[in-house]
Amino acid sequence: MNTAGQFGALLRGWRQRRRLSQLEFACEANISSKHLSFLETGRAQPSREMLLRLAEILDVPLRERNILLAAAGFAPEYPERPLDHPALHAARVAVEQVLNAHEPYPALAVDRYWSMVAANRTVHALLADVAPALLEPPINVLRLSLHPQGLAPAIVNLSEWRAHLLARLRRQIDVCGDAKLGALYEELAALPNPQAHAVPKTVDANAVVVPFRLSMQGHVLNFISTTTMFGTPVDITLSELALECFYPADDATAAILRQLTVSKAAAHV
Repeated sequence: MNTAGQFGALLRGWRQRRRLSQLEFACEANISSKHLSFLETGRAQPSREMLLRLAEILDVPLRERNILLAAAGFAPEYPERPLDHPALHAARVAVEQVLNAHEPYPALAVDRYWSMVAANRTVHALLADVAPALLEPPINVLRLSLHPQGLAPAIVNLSEWRAHLLARLRRQIDVCGDAKLGALYEELAALPNPQAHAVPKTVDANAVVVPFRLSMQGHVLNFISTTTMFGTPVDITLSELALECFYPADDATAAILRQLTVSKAAAHV
């Protein structure tokens, strides 16, 4: 396949992934349907500026925008540097500040593939009973959560939380079409679910989010979570970095976490 054909096939795939007709996409891009058809069939070659505009309209992730550029014969636009690169110093400091300031509540940073990039001390305290093999880098937090040797036995609402995580991963795959994420989904979906045949609990009428309920040392910790992304990133690493922060859903959980932090601090004195 020639360069234009490679680009055209990829562009068509992204348009279809976004469930846009040629006419709808052409209207949004302010080009004719005929020209779009020529781009998708390889009969026309886009300029670099047009390619990036089309990718923006389709909300193509930065990593895949570089792939589109390469397919059209252009150099990559977006760098991918490790988080410890000097150019990302400010971002790395911001991540550390958020994680540390969130204590005594758990918070962690994950990359595109859900590998743990950083975590605060509370996260590590909650992983004390996890099998050592699951804590070997790179630590995949989804596998850690759903594996029978991970947190799964301690998650009180495992079926509910499992469904939430798998649905979130499925949405991510729908957005980026990453085969590696697809393989991760298949692996996680095949893990055993001891609560699969349990009678579903009545949904709390006052609930506003899916809770994360973790049994620990005779207590049940109840959390709600938020996800934070960097705004307007132009580096692939930052565009794929997510900060997952967990907050106590009740006063009892907050008190236990505060005591856990005090105990850990005293143990290191």
